[in-house]
Amino acid sequence: MTRLSIVFLGLSITSSWGNGHATTFRALVRELDAAGHAVTFLERDQPWYAAHRDLPQPPWGTTLLYGSLEELHDRHAEAVRTADLVVVGSYVPDGAAVGDWVQRTARGIRAFYDIDTPVTLARLARGQWDYLRPDQVAGYDLYLSFTGGPTLRRLEREFGSPRARVLYCSVDPSLYFPEPCAPRWDLGYMGTYSDDRQPGVERLLLQPAREWTAGRFTVVGAQYPADIAWPDNVQYTHHLPPADHRAFYNAQRWTLNITRDDMKAAGWSPSVRLFEAAACATPIVSDRWDGLETLLQPGREIVLADSAAEVLAVLQGMDEDARRRMGERARKRILAQHTAAHRAAELVGHALDLRAEATA
Repeated sequence: MTRLSIVFLGLSITSSWGNGHATTFRALVRELDAAGHAVTFLERDQPWYAAHRDLPQPPWGTTLLYGSLEELHDRHAEAVRTADLVVVGSYVPDGAAVGDWVQRTARGIRAFYDIDTPVTLARLARGQWDYLRPDQVAGYDLYLSFTGGPTLRRLEREFGSPRARVLYCSVDPSLYFPEPCAPRWDLGYMGTYSDDRQPGVERLLLQPAREWTAGRFTVVGAQYPADIAWPDNVQYTHHLPPADHRAFYNAQRWTLNITRDDMKAAGWSPSVRLFEAAACATPIVSDRWDGLETLLQPGREIVLADSAAEVLAVLQGMDEDARRRMGERARKRILAQHTAAHRAAELVGHALDLRAEATA
């Protein structure tokens, strides 16, 4: 087996507070390390994450913090220069400057890992180029995208990416699995507040809670405005560390998936929460977007809903055996195709394909 030296420059691996990047990077680095690859993760030391580090010293690979671009250049140039693969993530502080440096410095494969592809493309259209400029896309040998489908062709045709490939989020089956427990909630939702997701939370969770006062509901996520009027039967928690996510999903009869507008418009943009819930065999109610049916089969492995009435029909109308079977089918599908081990193998495969092309 070919073993690679890989350097990631990502938003955060040490803190999951208010971001989904840490969960993705932790699972990916863990599996790459387990497969024998030499992995270094470089993270900008930011006050926000420093105050909320739930994994200050990841046990896989090597994690190093840097305080400035100057420190990054001075301390880590050799690692970037000699790595087989260097991966710059989206939303990295001063990411455009980091990308310029990586493209000048790295001798191996240079990749951009976009965990926010539809948001990134919308930002590029608005001239917001803090972590990626349009002209940089062609300078990365590989554009890894959380979004698949037509967006990959757009990255190649419109922005000149030599190779755009999907690298969806994933789940770690050693952390997410069913556990027997008495359900605490009929429907739950986990997600950081955003203006574009909140109408979906309102329509598919808060309105059902108001109409079904005997039901039990919960919302977990940071940055929700203080003036939100939570119904009495909705429990709100501002943050839940990843170590508690499995128990959270297992305590729900159903969990809700809500997608940001940019990601709905692009399609083929699953949230990591979708995979985590499915791995716990917790059945999912989701909003609609193109490409979802390629991941989970509507009506068999997931329920799609547009209104409070449709949500309530599921919560109140599906019998327990049918509910459990749906969750079990979703779990089987996700474990067969969407674990962190699958993603690590896909990443290495892309790198080896590029290496083979370069030497052909």
